Amino acid sequence: MRHRKKGRKLGVNPPHRKAMLRNLASNLIEHKRIKTTDSRAKELRSFIEPLITKAKRGDLNSIRQISKKIPRKSVVHKLVHEIAPTFSERNGGYTRIIKLGFRDNDRASVSLIEFVDFEIVDDIAKEKVESE
Repeated sequence: MRHRKKGRKLGVNPPHRKAMLRNLASNLIEHKRIKTTDSRAKELRSFIEPLITKAKRGDLNSIRQISKKIPRKSVVHKLVHEIAPTFSERNGGYTRIIKLGFRDNDRASVSLIEFVDFEIVDDIAKEKVESE
């Protein structure tokens, strides 16, 4: 039974899931948006939003806690010094998930996860509306 079990299994074992979330988070920080399956995007949201909240504090302890979750120094630096200051006035909800439809080969639902306050958001939304 799943009583009080938090998180999704995502079809992989726990070390693989941990590595996958770290890689998804690193790619989201580097590229500001990524395209992935719907369940992975929802799980990534719950993984990265607490990291952004810690990065907003910007003290040494917060940076060390973020570094335990994301071990790449360049990504942590970008999160703390570029992304977190844009969310200084926001209390949560740093990411947005846009559903894009289904993949052709396996019919998995695909979503776009991106940061809220960046300008690249409008282009994808316009493309989605025009294609429908």
